Order: sequence, then structure tokens, then C-alpha cells
Amino acid sequence: MDTQALVQEVFQSKTLSTSESVLEYARQRQGIVIVVSLIVGFLILAGLHQFVTMRNATSVTDSPAVPLTEITDVTKLRDEGTPVPMPALDFPYEGEPHTMRTFIVEKGAIAPPAPVATPVAGTTPVATAPPATAPRVQPPPTPPPSR
Repeated sequence: MDTQALVQEVFQSKTLSTSESVLEYARQRQGIVIVVSLIVGFLILAGLHQFVTMRNATSVTDSPAVPLTEITDVTKLRDEGTPVPMPALDFPYEGEPHTMRTFIVEKGAIAPPAPVATPVAGTTPVATAPPATAPRVQPPPTPPPSR
């Protein structure tokens, strides 16, 4: 029994057109196609650069050069060494600056102490309630390590 004839009978080959065979060849050898495409692209860029360089070296324009003062107005440029003044920042905190503070809760953090009011001369001090302590935040349990 002829194994070659049996293989050709089971695995019949398709007839491909020229463009299909080129695409199939490129699909099988993608690395080579990419490298060749990069080399061709580099050669095209190098050739274009050489053409532009040679053209710029040989061709001369008849128009006069444009002075830089016509392109930009350098008289309005300010000195870069002087600092820019800080703009006025008007935050509406209604006389209570503690509303502008941000507290970051960390593990083991405690509440800051309440500010102590200094008595004004000629007035009696007012008793205040003791500051409440912040509840301690328990960290979430750590899951067992996965294998």
C-alpha cells in the first residue's frame, strides 16, 4: 500500500491563486515579513532624507530672509526670573478654619486634642465637654495565602 497516495487522498490540497499563496507564505513566516517591512520602511525614509538634504543644499530662494522680530513680539515677554505673585484665594469657610482641614484615617490613629481656649481678661471661663476619642479602625482580616 502506498502511504503517499493515501495521505494525498485524505488531505487534499487546495488550489490557491497567486495572491492567496503569497498571503499564506507571509502568514507562515510573520517574523521575516515584519523584519523585511521594517528594512524597506527605513530605506524609504533614508532615501527621502537624502533627497531633501541634497535639494536643500543646491536650491536657493530669491526671497529675502524673514527677521525674527516679524514672527514674534519679543517686547511683551516678561522676565522669567521674577516669581509670579500668588493670587488671592478666598475660601468660604465662614470663620471656621477647621472645616478646611482634612484628616487621614490611619491604622492606630487617634483624634487630635481639642484646642484649649485662652480666657480673655475680665470674663469667666466656660466649662466644655471632654473631647471624644475617635473609634479605632480595625484592619480587614488578611486572606490565607493562595497556592
